[in-house]
Amino acid sequence: MKVILTQDVYNLGEEGDVCDVARGYARNYLLPKKLAVVYNNANRAVFESRKAIIENKKEEKRKAAMSLKERIEGMELTIPVSAGESGKLFGSVSSSTIAEALMKEGIEVEKKQIEVPSHTIKMVGNYTARVKLYEGETAELKINVESERAKSDKGTKKEQPEEKKPQQEEATQQPEEAQQPAQSEPSQQDEAPQQEEQAEQSEASQKE
Repeated sequence: MKVILTQDVYNLGEEGDVCDVARGYARNYLLPKKLAVVYNNANRAVFESRKAIIENKKEEKRKAAMSLKERIEGMELTIPVSAGESGKLFGSVSSSTIAEALMKEGIEVEKKQIEVPSHTIKMVGNYTARVKLYEGETAELKINVESERAKSDKGTKKEQPEEKKPQQEEATQQPEEAQQPAQSEPSQQDEAPQQEEQAEQSEASQKE
């Protein structure tokens, strides 16, 4: 059955493409979801009149794909996972896992666009996945799968030098605090002459 796509359909075609598909696929999926219309002269004329608009959209998608390719190939995606001491994962890293990690970096791709080596990754290490883009273009994505334990150990090592600073500040403050009480205490030697002068003055007054 011939249809004209009204939207891009993955692994089938783009808006405006004429496709020959199974009747059940068209009746049960494409037509109810308004992803396509039946191919006839009237519908064909409509899309012919929109040909320039559709071509402009394609050019924009080509530019977006090239920009996305540069961004993907310029990054290394780190995925922390639970793993044993041997490096074997307690689970696996799949295309869905990678798509979620990319989403956190602001890159939105569908999991079906991502090709993972051996379909899933089951050991820590460095890998390369392929991301399918527009018009058959692909991007190579570098992936670093590391153990969550190893990542936490790195974090604690970085924090240790910072903890020594308050101790050094306390050590420098201690001599100053020790000197302050010594300066505020009155001298007994200074008080003795004052007491003698007061005694002499009282004796002189009594004689008078």
